[in-house]
Amino acid sequence: MENKSKYSACTSILIGKKASIDGTIMIGRNEDAKASWPKHFVIRQRNEIINHFKSNDNDFEMDLPTTSARYTATPEWTDKFGVFEEAGINEFNVAMSATESAYSNVRVLAADPLVSTGITEEAMVTVVLPFISSAREGVKRLGEIIETHGTNESNGILFADDNEAWYLETAGGHYWVAQRIPDDSYAVVANQLSIQEIDFNDSEQFMFHADIKDFVDNNNLNPNPNSFNFRKIFGTNDASDSVYNTPRVWYGHRLFSPNGVSDESPESSELPFIIKPSRLLSVEDAQTYLSSHFQGTPYDPIGTGSEKEKHKYRPISLAKTQESHILQMNRIPANLHWLSLGVSAQSVYVPFYAGITDTPIRYQRGKQQYDSDSEYWNYKLAGVLIDAHLHQFSKPLADLQTSINIKMREMLKKADLGLPTRNNEQGAYFTEKSAEIAQYSSSRYQEFIKQVITESTDLSLLNFKTDANL
Repeated sequence: MENKSKYSACTSILIGKKASIDGTIMIGRNEDAKASWPKHFVIRQRNEIINHFKSNDNDFEMDLPTTSARYTATPEWTDKFGVFEEAGINEFNVAMSATESAYSNVRVLAADPLVSTGITEEAMVTVVLPFISSAREGVKRLGEIIETHGTNESNGILFADDNEAWYLETAGGHYWVAQRIPDDSYAVVANQLSIQEIDFNDSEQFMFHADIKDFVDNNNLNPNPNSFNFRKIFGTNDASDSVYNTPRVWYGHRLFSPNGVSDESPESSELPFIIKPSRLLSVEDAQTYLSSHFQGTPYDPIGTGSEKEKHKYRPISLAKTQESHILQMNRIPANLHWLSLGVSAQSVYVPFYAGITDTPIRYQRGKQQYDSDSEYWNYKLAGVLIDAHLHQFSKPLADLQTSINIKMREMLKKADLGLPTRNNEQGAYFTEKSAEIAQYSSSRYQEFIKQVITESTDLSLLNFKTDANL
């Protein structure tokens, strides 16, 4: 059995409540690592997490509180290489997504090396989300863990609750900063340290390692001592960034802030972290971004550009996407964990109420080999079949996605209106209605797969036009 890639390569989006069309706060991310590496969707029940964590990924371990909250999670199909729970919403309506992989520069790593036994992506959700009751509390807890135990990676971590969203970035083995996403703004991130100017006097908008300024000064790390630009002090800026990372940020700005970024370049190292949208953003906008591949530009891998242009930049949605999620907070009447299994461009985002008590059994199944009883493999199979005959089936797939999205939202609206007023009845209701929506989408994809297989039988290269009279 092959190990998961040590570093996942993700894309993230964070949207403040006054930047959204409905007043919700959204954090979302694509989890990209391997083309064939199933994810499950489960509920970790209250007090299910034992009071000591030991990683199967490295030698990181730590004691945990004896009481843990219930939360949604998307772990790997096997915990042999670590749990990688990646994203979830807990019973206190706090959302967390971890991580957006990044890199610290060589000067920083020489002064504060990564810690081989430190916390990594695979453990973060498990040792943080069950033990916090606000986004700010999540930043504080993870920051303290990094300071105490160190980290073996550079990462970005997303937090949100019903009031605010935060983005935390780690650098070196022990240092970190976090910035609150302004209510009227959004951010898109693509495998780079992204936070820019830190205001150490504004505790409402920034949190950080208490000694980070001294660390930078003592090691002569700041190229512009009159400011404190975290990205420029701790991050990287090389040729791979301009091909692999910044074009994805550029595309997000192009989608959501076209009025203010007309002069931006895909390879610019100066793209802003925090930016205001040209219009209010919806959950559909977040889904469009996370499932995009440079549509409308020459850089779309399945578009009309030249072969060189089509393969110039790394797209946002790609074959190695395991799952994509959007955690929608401050939503009336209840928060949602939107989940797209497999390649987001070829899948759909299914809404699950955060208060569900269980997930459909098909979401709990799936190993590395194809399994028709697994929801991951259901959506993955559709993508694999379409890839073989892209031009024939891309339009039918788009029509299917539109049809499913309309019906799922219709079902969701009806479910919202029927929400029981008694709290003790809501868990079962959330579970039932979420399962109905998930089953609808699943069955539509299964029927589509049958159609594609049937029609593909006549698309073989061994085919030949025959005389009907013979």
